Amino acid sequence: MTSTRTRIDRDVVVIGAGITGLVTARRLAQSGHSVAVLEARDRVGGRTWSETIDGSFLELGGQWISAEQTALKALLAELGKETFSRYRDGDSVHLSPSGERRTFSGSFPVGEATLAEIDRLVEALDALAAGLDVDAPWAHPQAAELDRIPFAAWLASLTDDEQAIRIVDHYIAAGMLTKPSHVFSVLQAMLMVASAENFENLIDENLLLDERVVGGMQSVSQQIAAELDAGTLHLSAPVRRLEWTSSQAGGDGAPGAVVAHTDDIEVHARYAVVAVPPNLYSTIEYAPALPRLQQVAHQHQSMGLVIKAQAAYDRPFWREQGLSGTGFGSEQLVCEVYDNSSPHETRGTIVGFIAGPRAEETWALPEAERRQAVLESFAAYFGDEALTPLAFFLSDWGGEQYTRGAYASSYDLGGLSRWGQLQNQPVGPLFFASSDIAGAGYMHVDGGVRIGSDTARRIREGFAAAGGTAPGETAAAEAATPVAVPAGV
Repeated sequence: MTSTRTRIDRDVVVIGAGITGLVTARRLAQSGHSVAVLEARDRVGGRTWSETIDGSFLELGGQWISAEQTALKALLAELGKETFSRYRDGDSVHLSPSGERRTFSGSFPVGEATLAEIDRLVEALDALAAGLDVDAPWAHPQAAELDRIPFAAWLASLTDDEQAIRIVDHYIAAGMLTKPSHVFSVLQAMLMVASAENFENLIDENLLLDERVVGGMQSVSQQIAAELDAGTLHLSAPVRRLEWTSSQAGGDGAPGAVVAHTDDIEVHARYAVVAVPPNLYSTIEYAPALPRLQQVAHQHQSMGLVIKAQAAYDRPFWREQGLSGTGFGSEQLVCEVYDNSSPHETRGTIVGFIAGPRAEETWALPEAERRQAVLESFAAYFGDEALTPLAFFLSDWGGEQYTRGAYASSYDLGGLSRWGQLQNQPVGPLFFASSDIAGAGYMHVDGGVRIGSDTARRIREGFAAAGGTAPGETAAAEAATPVAVPAGV
């Protein structure tokens, strides 16, 4: 028995229509190369996603633009996208480990001695990060040593102030990597800081959570996809198998021959870009198999786990209390909260985050108990009015088949120094790209924009060095053609 599978010939096939894959495709198309983009989901955007839930527009994934994210800002300007600032007027709320509630502005409402210890820990981390090349953290002279030390142990070695440790730990472990600080290294924490330029850019919400995109961050991917040539993007097309042959003359990074197989399509190209998180690389069958070091290295990158919880109300009632909507409670169920309202809606929305082991505990609860627990945690910050929202949603990225965690992947202890140098190396005509393996902008949309643009540049240079295929030549060889494929293949 045979079935019909459509054959498409392109210069490059891009696997994944998140921001990285789409920026790669856009830049290649702008330089005249033909591209096919294969996306497993029925939508574009990857870890950016927006939906209207019970009458409220909610961004379910990545959404913020940080002050230093110049690559993302340049892309937004190129697309003509508008942005708006996050609401931040008023006091913030701090919940102590015991649940004591205090409002504050400026520094955390902790003792002077603890503030001094926080400053000392931050200075120590910034000093280490300042000596790190974000594009090659494994090249740091102490990389192997620092990669063996758990971040939690390093903090404890510098101070015995548990509150200072808890606050600094929170910003890296729960706030960014969404893993307990005993499972990742000092080197991994250094990369997190260096990728944002300094620790202040990770902890100052006025810098980190500066702006949002009108229409949501997913609309960036949607516009890029809409501006690609007709027939470029294929949704609901998970790649099952990727066949590849290297160029005998050019080696890794040179154009070769690849065939990407979905259930209904096979794309023949000179390059493939695997633009998915590293934890999903193994969902594709490679023929021949990837080199042994890559196969082992990919097993040492894993996703964290975080729940993005949102509740919408008839108005942003917390503002009537003189509150900004910002709150912190590192030992609380919801460890951070922010005003997530849009100036284009009358409703008020609170967003909060439940990270690491607390996220696991929360998902283990029955649905009604889970909802109540989250709303009670919101109420601890803003009062009982938070218990009765008009809309409520918990983003389950850990349950997403084509994500399997959030925010991004990171290495286990010792993995970054040992395996990191492989993450951006092509294998024959195969490139790997995502914000998870970006330097500047690591883990953020900005990193996806940067690595997507850079991957397109490297492919253009590969074509130029080979001196063979002109832009679009592969696609001109054969239009989309049905081919007979044996059933089950």
